[in-house]
Amino acid sequence: MLKSPLFWKMLTLASCLCVLLIPLTMLSSLIGERADYRHDVTDTLRQSSAGSQKLIGPLIAVPVTETVISMESANDKEAPKEVRRKQSYIRLWLPESLMVTGKQQVETRKIGIYDGQIWHNDLNIKAAFDPKRLDIKPGENIAIGEPFMVLAVSDSRGIGQVRSSLLNGETLNVEPGTQLMSELQGIHMPLPASSLNKPLEFTLSLNLSGTGAFSVVPLGRNSEMTLNGDWPHPGFMGDFLPEKRQVSASGYQAHWQSSWFANNLDSKVRDNIKLAAGNDWVLPAFSVSIATPADQYQLTDRAVKYAVLLIVLTFLAFFVFESLTARHMHPMQYLLVGLSLVMFYLVLLALSEHIGFTPAWIVASLLGALLNGIYLQGVMKSWRASLLFTAALLLLDGVMWSLLNSEDNALLLGTGVLFVALSAVMFLTRRLDWYALSATGKKTVPIEAGTADGLRIWK
Repeated sequence: MLKSPLFWKMLTLASCLCVLLIPLTMLSSLIGERADYRHDVTDTLRQSSAGSQKLIGPLIAVPVTETVISMESANDKEAPKEVRRKQSYIRLWLPESLMVTGKQQVETRKIGIYDGQIWHNDLNIKAAFDPKRLDIKPGENIAIGEPFMVLAVSDSRGIGQVRSSLLNGETLNVEPGTQLMSELQGIHMPLPASSLNKPLEFTLSLNLSGTGAFSVVPLGRNSEMTLNGDWPHPGFMGDFLPEKRQVSASGYQAHWQSSWFANNLDSKVRDNIKLAAGNDWVLPAFSVSIATPADQYQLTDRAVKYAVLLIVLTFLAFFVFESLTARHMHPMQYLLVGLSLVMFYLVLLALSEHIGFTPAWIVASLLGALLNGIYLQGVMKSWRASLLFTAALLLLDGVMWSLLNSEDNALLLGTGVLFVALSAVMFLTRRLDWYALSATGKKTVPIEAGTADGLRIWK
């Protein structure tokens, strides 16, 4: 076996494949580094503008001071005395209905050769409050302070123009901060004390900007949100999927709906003390994100994972060509062709940063086919064989591109490629004498009739 040329040929080709794994590993590291630069651009935009936004509100905050009377004594010998202690807290009044409508425009910002997205929302908010829901009334031991309307967001830097703020048709003054806790950002609007005794209709129009996700907490007993955007790749996530959605190349339309029966927010948002736990509001929300489709780095990284398959199929085609013809290829020629296939992915990465993944794939495929076509013509001494291998290489590039752009059918396509390749090898080599091919310095000739062997081996 160790003297068999076939064995050493296969061992040499396996060694060439292992050598090619070194530049492929380096290429994967380079893709990761370039992708990190892209993520740095996203972080820069978030730091310079505003991050993901979660909108909570509107809701009415009612300051309450309650006098608690208890009987206490210094020791067992003294009679208990009446002790009065005051405790202050904020009771939150949630809306009976909440309707949020808006239009979202996505702006692309470029930093160098990289880009990121900032969204701008034009929001209209309507909320109705039922005084029967406010389960606290002023009395001998309860004093109620001046109430105020609250609208909280994750990053107040994204708050733009507040165009109107009306309560039962009367304009409210808008002030910065939520007045609930220092960690919570947003705006508040002072309300007259008399507003607690009657039904309230509140409307608010404002501009809100951010990056990444936009969320709205459905605080209302019945809550709805309708959002239209011009981004063709929205990501619907969060605790509630939209009941209706339509996504096209020009943008998307989505509608969410929920109630306290589904989200139990009335009991979760009962008072400010519970909301302050953990310094944030971990509440279910309607959410949509400006999702970036698989960028050139993700696609190139996935393409590199198929590089071994591409190289193996190419080596296999050369090996079958050698076995069926009298022409032989040196292992160095195998290695050079393999390096040209690795260079294809480097060219793909470099071009995709400037012209996009699909045009870069086309250019890299044509350049690789041209390089290998000219080289193989000199190796095989035949334009016909060279053009045949070049066409097969372009076909493989096309199949690989289909694999990358069809995740649902990737396994089916990959299995089909392997099946066709194996079938072609088996068909072309079905009459090949592998023993004769692996024999060292032996020659096969017919012998005289009447012998039992049918062949005689001469040294």
